[in-house]
Amino acid sequence: MTSREAERYLLSLELFGMRFGLDRMRRLMTALGRPERRFDSIHVVGTNGKSSTTRMIAAILKRHGLRTGAYLSPHLLSFGERVRVDDSDLESASFGAAIGRAAHAAELVDRSLEGEDRVTQFEALTAAAFSELARRSVDVAVIEAGLGGRYDATNVIPSKVQVLTSVGLEHTRWLGPTLADIAAEKLDVVQEGATLVLGSGLHPDVTAVAVEVCTQRGAEIVAAGTEPGVAVGAYGAFQRRNFALARAAAEAYLGRLDAGAVAAAAAEVRVPGRLQQITSDPLTLLDGAHNPDGMRALTESLPELVGGDQRIVATLSILDDKDAAGMLAALMPMCAAIVLTSSQNPRALPPPTLQSLARQLGGPPSEIVADPLRALARARELAGPDGVVIATGSLYLIADLMATGRGQRANIL
Repeated sequence: MTSREAERYLLSLELFGMRFGLDRMRRLMTALGRPERRFDSIHVVGTNGKSSTTRMIAAILKRHGLRTGAYLSPHLLSFGERVRVDDSDLESASFGAAIGRAAHAAELVDRSLEGEDRVTQFEALTAAAFSELARRSVDVAVIEAGLGGRYDATNVIPSKVQVLTSVGLEHTRWLGPTLADIAAEKLDVVQEGATLVLGSGLHPDVTAVAVEVCTQRGAEIVAAGTEPGVAVGAYGAFQRRNFALARAAAEAYLGRLDAGAVAAAAAEVRVPGRLQQITSDPLTLLDGAHNPDGMRALTESLPELVGGDQRIVATLSILDDKDAAGMLAALMPMCAAIVLTSSQNPRALPPPTLQSLARQLGGPPSEIVADPLRALARARELAGPDGVVIATGSLYLIADLMATGRGQRANIL
C-alpha cells in the first residue's frame, strides 16, 4: 500500500467502531508471526500524560544506546505519527507497507470470525506498529495503551515494565464508575514478576488497587517522584512530572541510568500539541487538554509562561462525551475572554451550547467563530500583541489548527 491507501484503509475501518476483547488481536499476532515477542516492551497506561511519558521514556532509552521504538495514540495529522523508531516518525513508504501487512492479516482473521465480528481500526494499526517495530529490529518499544488496559489491543505484549501515569474519571461507560474500577482495568496490563512504576499524586484508592494487583502477580512497585532532577525543555510543570515518571520507568528497565544521557533526553524531547508555541506577539500556545485534570494541569503551568498582568484569551472546542463544565470551570478564571469554535470531529459540542454553559458558570465575555483558524485569529485580536492565546479543549481542535494553518497561517495569524 501507499501511505495514502493505508490512511484510506484505516479510515474505512472507523465504520465498524470499537469492539473490546483480545481474541482478534491475538489472531492478528499469530498471522503476522508474533512480532510483539521480538522486542522488549514497556507498557504505558493512564488517563493523562501517556503520550508525553511514552516519548520521554523512549528518548531516555535511545540516548543510552538502544534502538528504540514507540507506539502512540492518538495522532494529530497522520496515522504514521503513531509509530516512531528512535527519534523519527515512520516514513510514508514504511507506514504503507506495514499497514499492507496488517490488512492482509486482518483479511485472514476476518474470515475466521463469526457473524459481523471483524478487526477494528485500532487493532489493525496496532498490529501494523508491532510488525514494523519487529521488522526494524528495535531493542525495546515503549507502547502507549489506547483505552483502558485489560481489553486494549496493546495488551498482547509481554512487557517487562508497566507505567501508570494517572487515573481520572473518564470513559466510565467502558471502564467503570469509580477510580478504583478504572484503575483495575488499566492495571490488568501488569505482568507476572514485572515492575510497575506509579506516577505521582495518585488517589489512595488507585494506589490500593496497584498494591493488590502487584501482590497477586508478584510484581514490584516503584513510586516516581515529582522532580526530574534535570532541566526539561518541554514547557509546563506537568511535563516535569511526566519526565520524572519517565526517568523512573527507564531506570526500572535498565537498572542504572547515565546522568548525561538523561539530561540530553530531557533537554531535547518535545511533545506536539502539548503547550506547543506556534507564534508570538501575542504568545500563542496549543494544548490538547481534553478533561478537567488535563485542564487543571494546563492552568497550573500557565503562570510559568504568562506575566501576572498579561491578558489571556482562550480558543476552545470540546467533544460531547467530555466533562465540559469541569473543563470550563478550571480554565475560565484565568481568561479575560474566550472564543468558542468547533473542530471537524462530528462529536464536537456546538459552540452555542458551550457558550450557554460558560455563561451559566459565570465565565468571561465570549464570542462564537465557527472556523477554528479564524477563531484563533480572533482570539489573538482580543489578546493584543502583549497578551497570550491558548487553544485547547480537544486534540481534534489542535489537529485542525495544525493542518489548516500550514497554508493559511501567514495570512490569518
